[in-house]
Formats: sequence, structure tokens, C-alpha cells
Amino acid sequence: MRPAPPAGEDAPGRHHTRATLGKAAAENFPVAPVFLPRAWRDGLMAVYGYARLVDDIGDGDLAPGGRDAVLLGLDAAAADDRPAMLDALEADLLRVFGGTDGPPRHPLLLALQPVVRDHGLSAEHFLGLVEANRQDQRVARYETYGELLGYCELSANPVGRLVLELTGTSTPERIRRSDAVCTALQLAEHLQDVAEDLGRDRIYLPAEDMRRFHVAEADLRAPSAGAAVRSLIAFEAERARDLLDEGTPLVGSVHGRLRLLLAGFTGGGRAALRAVAAAGFDVLPGPPKPTRSLLLREVAAVLRTAPRKR
Repeated sequence: MRPAPPAGEDAPGRHHTRATLGKAAAENFPVAPVFLPRAWRDGLMAVYGYARLVDDIGDGDLAPGGRDAVLLGLDAAAADDRPAMLDALEADLLRVFGGTDGPPRHPLLLALQPVVRDHGLSAEHFLGLVEANRQDQRVARYETYGELLGYCELSANPVGRLVLELTGTSTPERIRRSDAVCTALQLAEHLQDVAEDLGRDRIYLPAEDMRRFHVAEADLRAPSAGAAVRSLIAFEAERARDLLDEGTPLVGSVHGRLRLLLAGFTGGGRAALRAVAAAGFDVLPGPPKPTRSLLLREVAAVLRTAPRKR
């Protein structure tokens, strides 16, 4: 169940908001499954709507027409000015957290405001997502795996931390495990989207690893991957699997429906990596996507193997 749009939102605005939220269906994991309590589902969709909007701004994937720019108080022509849009979004986020110049302007942030208030969500996590997308405007290559992990600290880990805050289950140990899962999910998405990212002149494969496997950027532009590229992708996939293994005990540390939700996140990452492996680690023709049956099998496997803590 998706959160209702703000009461004053007009029909075009409502359609625009729902289109953004509808992208949840394309994620590697279930964002807000129906078995969760209504308050959690609404909260998760509000957080997702914000995160999706930030990424769409940073990637240049906003709906045509400039409506998001207008909603953020800019001219429609500013929609293509990504730094300006991110600045405007950050200003609107500060209104969510009690800014002095009125309520949030964008309906997705207006819907986020009661969720932040009711659950005491931290501004730093939302700001981290904005900063990750600012970094995407400045940095198109990563020299080392450590640098890439630093990017994931901004682009992925805040989402898991917000889930823990939203469900009232945040502890230092759970945060550590959550960060491992979220970073793994981000790495898996990078592997699936090598060709798409390259079309944006971005490469999220560490340059040091590309040299190790004798992969040049030209190799990533081929219609299909050669042996060197496949070996590189397999190496990076193993790193992501190791992180998922590190994070899986998070699932066993909680109970009930939250356990199912976190198993969905973790199983989604495992299913994505299995899809990459099933494609022979050839991700260049397009992103290998897991089937629903594979996702369900991986979620079930996580539930069976995650150690329970009493």
C-alpha cells in the first residue's frame, strides 16, 4: 500500500508522485511488502520516494517537462541543472526537519515529513543520499575498492540505517550488519548496470581491479564481455557475496515481520548476484535480472540459514 499523496495535490501532481513510487517494482528487493504493518509500509514508501527522487535527479532520469523543478521552487528549465536541483532538494529536505520558510514544497517530501516526525528519523541519512549524488556529478571513476566503499557509505548505507530507525531496532551491531548488506546491494546493482552506467560516463569498477584483470574501458563498450571482463565481474561479485554473508546475521537478530523484510533485502541481493552468475558474468548486453522464483528461493534460504539471536 502506497502512502496517499498530500491532500492538496492536484491530479497531475498525484500521477507524477505515483510514477516515482511505482519504480519500486523494478528494485532487486521488495521495498514495502504487504505483510508489514501499515505504518511501516507507508514509512518505507515515503523513504523510498525520497531516495528515488534524489537518484533520479542525480542520474538525469526525471520525468520530462520540468515538473520536479517547479515543485522544488525552480524554473522548469532548471530540471537539467543537476547541482541546482540537488541544492533545491536539500533545501526542501531542511523544511522537512523544521526549516523556517514553511512546509516542504515537493509532494514526496511533504509525505516524508510526518514519517520523520513520528519515527524520529535522522537528517544525516537523508543528507548522505544527496551528497552521494553530488559526488556522482564530480567523480566518474574510482581508483580503489576502498574509494568505492566510501561512495557506498553515502549512497546505500543510509537507507538501511533509516529502515532500522523506522522500525525502532537500531543498535550499533545491527547498523554494522546493515551497512554490509546495503553496500553489497549497491555493488550488485553496479555489476548489473555496467553498460548503463558507462552510457552516463560512469564506471563503478575499481580502476586497480581493471588493471589487475587487464580490462580497458574499451572492453566495457563491447556488445558482450570477453574472458577478462567476465573474470573481473566474477571477482567483484564474490566481494559482494562476502559482504552479504557478513550482513546476514542481521536477519536473525530481529523477529516477526521485520525478519521477513530484512530477509527480502538480503535474499534480493543474493538473487541479483545469482542472476549475474547465470549470465556467465556477461553484464554488457544488459542487466541480468533475477526471476521472482529465484528471489523467493533466496529469501527462503536466508531465513533458513540466518542464525537466530534470542
